[in-house]
Amino acid sequence: MGSGKSTIGSRVAELAGAPFRDLDSMIESEGGMTVREIFATQSEAGFRALESRLLPDALQPGAVVALGGGTPVDESNWRLITERAITVYLEVRFETIWKRVGPASNRPLATGRSRSEVEALLDRRRPRYEQASHRVDADRQPDAIADEVLKIWNA
Repeated sequence: MGSGKSTIGSRVAELAGAPFRDLDSMIESEGGMTVREIFATQSEAGFRALESRLLPDALQPGAVVALGGGTPVDESNWRLITERAITVYLEVRFETIWKRVGPASNRPLATGRSRSEVEALLDRRRPRYEQASHRVDADRQPDAIADEVLKIWNA
């Protein structure tokens, strides 16, 4: 949440000449509504079910994929991700994330929550993120981050 996955992913795909898949955009297209609306009408559980169903389509060979922040938390999702993809954790200080997704954001898991609640959510997710094959300091300019991820992609 708020680490720049969509921004960096699309830039890496552009630089690599690869297709880009944004799982949240795929979910919105399939669901016919925004992520926020899906959360409101189908609950987080409904959103997660759709996310897991669409994940295999997102993880196409040769594609750069931006996953939602909660996607890898599910064990079966994580297994599929690690089988099919190079995993990169875009590591960002919480202060940066909070500036991007504070309580006024359109992100359902941040809206109306306090700073400490959002930080606790990210703290619960962090151990999974840290299992990624690669970590990139994403508290920098997007082009620098994309260049580093592209080097990982090309290795």
